[in-house]
Amino acid sequence: MKILISADMEGATGVTWPADVLPGTPQWERCRALFTSDVNAAVLGFLDGGADEVLINEAHWTMRNLLLERLDERARMLTGRHKSLSMVEGVQHGDVDGIAFVGYHTGAGTEGVLAHTYLANSLTGVWLNGVRASEGLLNAQVAAEYGVPVILVTGDDLTCEDATGYAPRAHKVAVKDHVSRYAAVCRTPARTAADIRAAAKLATALAHRHAPVGGGPFTVEMEFDAAHLSDAATVVPGVEPSGERRAAYTNGTMYEAIRTFKAVTTIVSASVEEQYG
Repeated sequence: MKILISADMEGATGVTWPADVLPGTPQWERCRALFTSDVNAAVLGFLDGGADEVLINEAHWTMRNLLLERLDERARMLTGRHKSLSMVEGVQHGDVDGIAFVGYHTGAGTEGVLAHTYLANSLTGVWLNGVRASEGLLNAQVAAEYGVPVILVTGDDLTCEDATGYAPRAHKVAVKDHVSRYAAVCRTPARTAADIRAAAKLATALAHRHAPVGGGPFTVEMEFDAAHLSDAATVVPGVEPSGERRAAYTNGTMYEAIRTFKAVTTIVSASVEEQYG
C-alpha cells in the first residue's frame, strides 16, 4: 500500500501570518520544524496503519521547506518545483492507493487562516464548474481522475469544513481554529502530532484505488483584484474574458485543467508590480 502526502504549509501547526511561510524569514525557519512535525506525524500514522510506502510531495511555495533530516527514515520526499501536477505530483503513476492533504488551507476570497488559491494574493475567487474552489477541491478532482481517494486532511477548522464537500469520508484534523486571516487559536505541536498520527492510522483503511472518475468538461473561472491581471490570464490559449476582472477556460480533463490553471497563475504572478499589484 502506497500513500502520497501533499504537504502545504499555511495549514501547519502554529502558522498564522505571512512571515511564518515566506522562505528566508526567521519565522519561516522556526515554522519549518512545526510543518515537518505535522508531516512526520502523518507518515508515522500511515505506517502504523499498515502502509508499505509513504511518498511526501512538497507543495508549498519553493517546495523546499520540509526538513528531510527530521522525517522518519522509511518515508521518501519529492522536493523542488516544476512538476507536471504541482501539488499532487506522483498521483498519476497508478501506484498510489490514497492521498493526504497535510497543512492545507481554505480558498481565495473565503474565511480561513492565510486563505488563498495558488497565489498569495491577486486571486479573489476561483470556481470549478460553478462551485467556489479551494486548492483542496481542485487537487481532489485531479486525484479522483486517477482513482485515488483523499483519506486525510489537516489544517485549520475551516479547512476541515471545506474538505467535507470534496472528501466527505476523509479523516480531518484541525490543528488550529480560525480567528482571522492572520490569527488563530493554536494547539501545541505535541497535541497536533498525536492527533494527526492517530487520524492517519485510521485513514489508512480508506486507502483503496477506485475506478477513475472523469466528470468533464471542467470550467474554471477566476476573479482577480485588478483588471490588468485578468487580461494577462488571457495570454494562455483557451482562456477568455468572462466578466469584470474575470477570466475562464474549459478543459476536458482535470489533468488539463490544473495545468492550465498553473500556467495562468504563473503568468499572472509575473504581471504583479510591487506595491500596486
